Amino acid sequence: MALLKEESYTIEDIYALPDGERAELIDGHIYYMAPPSYKHQKLVMELSAIIRNYIKQHKGTCEVLPAPFAVYLDEINNTYVEPDISVICDPNKLDDKGCKGAPDWIIEIVSPESRKMDYLLKLFKYHSAGVREYWIVDIAKNRITVYNFNHDYSIEEYSFTDTVKAGIYEDLSIDFSEINIL
Repeated sequence: MALLKEESYTIEDIYALPDGERAELIDGHIYYMAPPSYKHQKLVMELSAIIRNYIKQHKGTCEVLPAPFAVYLDEINNTYVEPDISVICDPNKLDDKGCKGAPDWIIEIVSPESRKMDYLLKLFKYHSAGVREYWIVDIAKNRITVYNFNHDYSIEEYSFTDTVKAGIYEDLSIDFSEINIL
């Protein structure tokens, strides 16, 4: 839920939050984040491990970073997000504060509190910022929605019994039926 304030918030307002308080900043509005559930975190870890192992086996240079990890989508100091999983292939975008610019691939795990953000607001922001691929993994709906923003904008939907191909890699597919999140 956005805070009510006449002026826009900035990154400094995010840094000024009390310890332990997590929030994202989108277009100058602060959105508080609820703690993730066990299933949410287990899925983040499983997916991160699959992607990381793939990159290591192929001697790739991309980095896989799970939340909390700062992504600054714009240069104007008013959009800061913490995607559940970020895959960044340009090392020049990374520094000790986080990622400056769009990651190549973002995965968001939907929680009841984040549903509207993940499906609407973040979809628009990630596409506008230049994210190449965006996955919305919705445990409650048994659905994985894949947005490929590369050359041809495409949207595909899968269930947790399907194998889903990662668009930024030629030969990475994730078999969701093999992931146990119970």
